[in-house]
Formats: sequence, C-alpha cells, structure tokens
Amino acid sequence: MSDLQPIRVLIVDDHEMVRRGLSLFLRGFEEFVLVGEAASGDEGIEMCATVKPDVVLMDIVMPGTNGIEATRKIREKFPHIQIITLTSSGDTNSVTAAIQAGATSYLLKNVSDDQLAFAIRAAKDGQRVLSPEATQSLIHAATRPSTPTYQLSERELEILRLMVEGLNNQDIAEKLYLSRSTIKYHIGSIFAKLGVTNRSEAIAIALKQKLIQD
Repeated sequence: MSDLQPIRVLIVDDHEMVRRGLSLFLRGFEEFVLVGEAASGDEGIEMCATVKPDVVLMDIVMPGTNGIEATRKIREKFPHIQIITLTSSGDTNSVTAAIQAGATSYLLKNVSDDQLAFAIRAAKDGQRVLSPEATQSLIHAATRPSTPTYQLSERELEILRLMVEGLNNQDIAEKLYLSRSTIKYHIGSIFAKLGVTNRSEAIAIALKQKLIQD
C-alpha cells in the first residue's frame, strides 16, 4: 500500500454536533478521508462492512449497542480495522473495558487536533495512543483491589438499584422526577462502565458484586 493513500476514517457518535466537529477536523488534513458517519453502535458495525474504514473514532455511551460492545463486534468481524475510543469519560472501568474489547487507543474529547491526528496515524499502523487520564486509569486498574467498584456515580447506583427492583425506564423517570431521555443516558453509562449490553447482565453484576446496598 502506498504511503500516499489517505487514511479512511469512520465516525461513530450519537451526537450530531460531535460528528460535525470531527468531520470538519478531518477535512483539515489531506491525509485523512471521512468515509461515513454513524449515530449508533449498530449503525457503525453495519457501515464498517460497506465503507471499509482504516480507523474508527468510537464514542462509548450511545443508545442501543454501546461503543465498547460495538468495538468488540467490529474487531471480531474486521480485525484489520483499528478503533480509537473517543469519549468524555476516562474512568477506570471504561478504559479497561474498551482496551479489552479491542480498542487501539483511548482519548478524551478534549484532545487537541494535533494529538488526535497523531493518534489516527498511529492507529493506522496499529500503534496505541492513550490520554494521560486513560494511562492513569490502567495503572489504577493494575493496582486496585480485586473487588471491582466500577466507579458508578450516586445517581447511576440509584438507577441501578431501581433496575434491580424491576422498574422500567418510564417508572424510574417518574420516581426520580427525570426525563426518559436522561434515564436512557444514565443507563447507557451504567452499561458502559459495567461492560454489559443489556439490563439482565447489569442486574446480574449488581447482585453478584453486591453493588446495591440495602
């Protein structure tokens, strides 16, 4: 392959403004070409088969299939595609789950243009780039006690407790006086931190690890 061939990049993020910003960023580099934008993990998986990217910029918290599960599925189906997790959270469980799922790199969305461009070039060659926060999280994961904490916020633990009690999204929203969209966002974050894809798996971990206190 010629070094002059552009690096094909796919953006997977459920926020239109983020996709728009990343699209403008990519257009500023002749060596990158934007081959597609996906608004969900499922759409991202499907697009990998059609647009054949070299590198995917992947968010974590998304409706439906979250970014960690999407990363795992893409790497299983298309092992040559490199994935850069590009998200707002650098918590230990998200970082370790993304790397274990097959992400090449892990960066926060406040990364500079030059740093992101460097990470895309490195990912194309299979080289790992981690934000300082992600590096610290991996160090913490290697030294923390064997019992995981998952770093769930108080609100996330509250919502997880109600999930264990059998409440659906609407019930939880009404009980906590929050919108359904807010509840969906928190549940997506819970799934990402626990490394699961559905309520049953989340509840199973909550009970097994005794995350919910009486």
